[in-house]
Amino acid sequence: MKIGLLAISGIRACDQELLRLGLTLPGFVERSKTIASLPSLGLLTLAGMTPSAHELSYIEAPDPLEFEVVAGRFDLVAISSYSAQIKEAYDLAGRYRQEGVPVVMGGPHVSALPEEALQYCDAVVAGEGESRWLDVLADCEQGKMSGVYDSAEDDFDMADAPMPAFEMLDISQYNRLTVQTSRGCPHRCEFCASSVMLTERYKQKPPAKVLAEIDRILDIWPRPFIEFADDNTFVNRSYWKELLAELAERKIKWFTETDLSVWEDAELLKLMRKSGCAQVLIGLESPVQTGLGGLDLRSDWKLKRFSQYRTAIETIQSHGISVNGCFVIGLDGHTKDIFDEVFEFVKDSGLHEVQVTILTAFPGTPLYARLKAAGRLLAPEAWEKCTLFDLNFRPKDMTVDELTDGFRKLAVSLYSEEFTKYRRDNFKKFLHKRMSQKGD
Repeated sequence: MKIGLLAISGIRACDQELLRLGLTLPGFVERSKTIASLPSLGLLTLAGMTPSAHELSYIEAPDPLEFEVVAGRFDLVAISSYSAQIKEAYDLAGRYRQEGVPVVMGGPHVSALPEEALQYCDAVVAGEGESRWLDVLADCEQGKMSGVYDSAEDDFDMADAPMPAFEMLDISQYNRLTVQTSRGCPHRCEFCASSVMLTERYKQKPPAKVLAEIDRILDIWPRPFIEFADDNTFVNRSYWKELLAELAERKIKWFTETDLSVWEDAELLKLMRKSGCAQVLIGLESPVQTGLGGLDLRSDWKLKRFSQYRTAIETIQSHGISVNGCFVIGLDGHTKDIFDEVFEFVKDSGLHEVQVTILTAFPGTPLYARLKAAGRLLAPEAWEKCTLFDLNFRPKDMTVDELTDGFRKLAVSLYSEEFTKYRRDNFKKFLHKRMSQKGD
């Protein structure tokens, strides 16, 4: 079969005023471009396990209208998308089906709402695609592909992870490539819509598999920048200490997401820096304790760690690894003071980078269920608002307008050229001072 793997990429926002402001805010634009440039690791992974008898085409575009539907080009189309673009993805699926091409869809949104998706496509892969992809192909060849291919009963073993087909990419179009070492997270944050939606447990890919993927990337990109596509990378520290020693020999640069506890392990931080870690992204969520209570549904882990925030940032950055601190605006308990509180925390803590988003109720999350039950969702199926930058619920302790206007002003303050330069200069001064103290 001729199979089209279609990835809808790009960062979106419905708030036109925020979009207008973003054009002139350097820090905001840089992170948006980085995220938008990431290829679809899910589709590349499926490509890597597809039997060679099939002919594959990997295509990505920020706008579904850019996909040219040509009759006879494909025998099967697989579409990957997120909630914000899902309605346009459904339209794209409809265009292919009008040409008689069967369409299968996957990703977090359709995994959460498979019956919705089936109104617009022939089949849905719910959960981990590796478990059911070969079934999809076999059924399609027999002309009977349909319904939901659910991976829930299979519990995919990452020791069986296929090699992603990185060779399908035009490397000149990317500033980084993604490698996944784990799925899931031991924390259960109410708003999280990442790989915890696909698997109930935390699991890891064998180190040899991870290194093989990086070596494959090195074959096509001599000095790559890698983003580890994990929700919480350093849960198993002994695993990473073994892996980092090998990474150091490959002379790559890399970025990942982790929880705050990484600061407690000096040996780990040294190995991270030696192996090329440039930055870690940490979900701090709130610069004040208000809002953190109940965020982690299992143990209030982040609330219990709140007193460590500043020490953790300083310790991590003292190893030459910058911290990108993430804050979620609009948590229950956040008032109009939150905007000044975020700005002052970023300024005083020495954070090198900052990411602010609006609390977003993605379908399938506990947050979505809670806000819907309370009648607080402004438009329950306005998936286009699931951008992290648009408000689609009634805040508890401020008005809709107060949160929307305050978020815009905070973005202007945080990502202005002046404040961006201030953060980065402070980081350089801090590192220079620490090196001088150590005699390096």
